[in-house]
Amino acid sequence: MSNDYRNSEGYADPTAGEALSRILANERQSLRAFRPIVYICSPYSGDVEANVAAARRYSRFAVDKGYIPIAPHLLYPQFLNDDDEQERELGLFFGNALMSKCAEVWVFGSRISAGMEAEIKRAKWKDYRLRYFTEECQED
Repeated sequence: MSNDYRNSEGYADPTAGEALSRILANERQSLRAFRPIVYICSPYSGDVEANVAAARRYSRFAVDKGYIPIAPHLLYPQFLNDDDEQERELGLFFGNALMSKCAEVWVFGSRISAGMEAEIKRAKWKDYRLRYFTEECQED
């Protein structure tokens, strides 16, 4: 921000402009300094195309809130076959390993798929912090 900041009366106020500039710089720096990792738990099976789009939206929501999202169901289906039971189980196992690195598990939507149910069960068993959100990213 330059020193062309103007107060509510329209007068130039370089002192306030500089202060606001420093506040914004500090906020940007703190966002780079630390962002907790959150596990995105949302449906994949069923309407895969819509569920992938939703998982992307949920991940973006986490970024906008200052977190690093981990959404295994956006990664592992790229090279594991979700229709093959062994590969699906492998993907869920990989997801569980990633979940252990996360500060919280964020559950999205009102429909709990079988995969989500397994993830939630594990999170509860491991006593991870669970947070529930609607499809519109409103906390329940």
